[in-house]
Amino acid sequence: MVVARDGSSSPLEESNGTTIPLSNLSYDSFVNVDRGDPVGFRKFWEKLSEEAKVEIKGDEVMSYFGDKNLCWYMLPQMRNAILRLHKVVGNANTEDKYIVLGTGSSHLYLSLLYALSSQKPSHIPFNVVAAAPHYSEYEGPVNILQSKLFQWSGDASVYDKDEPYIELVTSPNNPDGTIRTPVVKSDGEGNVVYDLAYYWPQYTPINHELNQDIMLFTFSKCTGHAGSRIGWAIVKDIEIAKKMVLFLHLSSIGVSKESQVRAAKIIEVICDGHENSKSTPSDRLFFEYSKEMMKERWEKLKAVVEQSKVFTLPKYPSAYCHFTKEISEQYPAFAWLKSVEGIEDAESYLEKLKILTRGGKRFGVDAAYVRISMIGTDDEFIELCTRLENAKIE
Repeated sequence: MVVARDGSSSPLEESNGTTIPLSNLSYDSFVNVDRGDPVGFRKFWEKLSEEAKVEIKGDEVMSYFGDKNLCWYMLPQMRNAILRLHKVVGNANTEDKYIVLGTGSSHLYLSLLYALSSQKPSHIPFNVVAAAPHYSEYEGPVNILQSKLFQWSGDASVYDKDEPYIELVTSPNNPDGTIRTPVVKSDGEGNVVYDLAYYWPQYTPINHELNQDIMLFTFSKCTGHAGSRIGWAIVKDIEIAKKMVLFLHLSSIGVSKESQVRAAKIIEVICDGHENSKSTPSDRLFFEYSKEMMKERWEKLKAVVEQSKVFTLPKYPSAYCHFTKEISEQYPAFAWLKSVEGIEDAESYLEKLKILTRGGKRFGVDAAYVRISMIGTDDEFIELCTRLENAKIE
């Protein structure tokens, strides 16, 4: 068992009344809060492991094909599950739109770059932009492909070229949790892609049923099942949807049927619970459970950061949530820390405390910022708070 940094063996109690228990991680081990692995929701699924269990027999889901719709490799139950989920949560309008399934939203991101940049012939590449701080994994895939169709062009807030562009709007934003809208001011022809990976009730109030032309969602951040590698796009324009399916066909010949069967079952369990919420215990309602988990973690982290005075956190407004039918705060999947004066490189500073994070430069800003995951294991989060508790200005 790890002891507190003051040498005691009792849990740490914060000024706001929250208590941080001791973790089971070794004092000498690194705490990895760099990755966004959503295993923090595992305890919920342990309780519903039987209800969410699937059985696939040896002669089932053998074909490449799943449906006769535009997205031909998607199973009917997967499509129906997605439509049902958005109806239950109320976060996206799916009427008169096309559902395109991918191996995670990262796969769909690449398919969209192809689909949008190949719509009309252009003698110059489409510029891919996102307002800083932006998701750290937007730039890498663009640079690796070295495509003649598109190129990474950095911060959308300063983009002013009279050239075709694709603006990526992540809302709530990764890494800082802010609610985003398009910011490009350009006379060039542009397309906007809304990355809504975190527009779920455990992270933010659902105050609008979004009705954008292109919306990306991911199964991993919704339910915690990152290993299934399922994502979907809700697309208005059939020609864009067709090109996306073509890209997904050529790059992977569809999406695993086994993953689809599991994802459809998981979504079914979530929707069954919330559609029968009056007769379902609150600890068996996924969004209620996961929101409470995020709330508790944020309360603990805020208390630790306030006491240490080494970092600051953004402040988020409260808003009415149409899903929970109450005023709610935001509890982002990541915390966006800014170091105080005297600490120029927050990532390096935290590494000395054996905390692995992702530094601001990966997100298009300076090194005073750092992103930490709020959705990892209990032990990781507890040990993170314990080490931050004892952080001091050098």
